[in-house]
Amino acid sequence: MSAPQIHPQAIVAAGAKLGPGAQVGAYAIVGEDVDLGEGCVLHAHAVVQGPSRIGRDNIFYPFCVVGGDPQDLRFRRERTELTVGDGNTFREYVTITRGTVGGGGKTTVGSGSLFLASAHVGHDCHVGDHTLFVNGATLAGHVTVEDYVTIGFQSPVHQFCRIGRYAYIGASTVITQDVPPFSRVVTERETKSYGVNTIGLERKGFSEERLKALGRAFRFLLRSKMNTTQALAKMRESLGDFEDVQELIRFIETAERGVVK
Repeated sequence: MSAPQIHPQAIVAAGAKLGPGAQVGAYAIVGEDVDLGEGCVLHAHAVVQGPSRIGRDNIFYPFCVVGGDPQDLRFRRERTELTVGDGNTFREYVTITRGTVGGGGKTTVGSGSLFLASAHVGHDCHVGDHTLFVNGATLAGHVTVEDYVTIGFQSPVHQFCRIGRYAYIGASTVITQDVPPFSRVVTERETKSYGVNTIGLERKGFSEERLKALGRAFRFLLRSKMNTTQALAKMRESLGDFEDVQELIRFIETAERGVVK
């Protein structure tokens, strides 16, 4: 492969090592004691700090910080490490911190994983291969994530927990215990509709007549003893002249995933 390509406005520490074909974009930073593997790409403003050992073909998007100091009050700038395998993607604002002396001194990430924007891997964590961290998925320190795990949107995992192979954690689920392999874990959801967005619609200029018609339509849908089909029939019968109600009916009838009630 070709020699590394470094943008004139990038910063690469004297003690860093760049493998063949590595690319470092404008304003990106490669810190001291970073070994960046063959074919890695740092987009503009990406940061990789050390000591870190990074495998080949990893992609770092703008404003991610990989290999940063552990977020631990006991950290006193001791030498600790991060090791990363091959073929991972770190999207915008992902943060992955090195280990701590008390936790073994090393954070590890395997190969073939995708970390979406704002995901976080804390100190002394060990992440396997082919995992998916959805936006905002967060590991506190000392967490073990095995292969093929999915951690959903804004789902935090407590310190010292283990996530078994092929487990799926749904969005906004708080994990405080170990998650068995092959399992699906999702927090209870009680999303409900409370009727018309009256204040918002008033601010958008809806007349009192339009608001009353919508209010009646939502009462049929939410507060009567009718099922959805019966409620829609009642809306047509008594409120079919109102365009807003017609729009509401069309929306409900074309829903493929059901509607919040």
